[in-house]
Amino acid sequence: MTVMTSFVFNVTFDCTDPRRVAAFWAGVTGYEVTEERPDFVRLRANDPRGVRHLLFFRVPEPKAGKNRVHVDLATRDPEAEIARLVALGATRDEHRSGNGTSWTVMRDPEGNEFCIG
Repeated sequence: MTVMTSFVFNVTFDCTDPRRVAAFWAGVTGYEVTEERPDFVRLRANDPRGVRHLLFFRVPEPKAGKNRVHVDLATRDPEAEIARLVALGATRDEHRSGNGTSWTVMRDPEGNEFCIG
């Protein structure tokens, strides 16, 4: 018997400035803008494997507290990629390690946490 399973199609960000946050994540990932309105931006991956879209919706309230879900990025040269992301508008938060690995916690231009290792 085949069991139908789900897969992650979109990752959605609530933000006060969708264009600014989408431009940052387009620079991070190379995803392309496929739809843009004043209150919404959609980015699409060139590679159909993995997350297909990043969505950015305008919301009236500012970010409050720590994200309960976040994006993890991987790279072969973390320090070089961290420098590139900072140049795009990210801020470096802290370096952490555990479970046999290490990563750096960062924030996008609106303070959404993400990790890179």
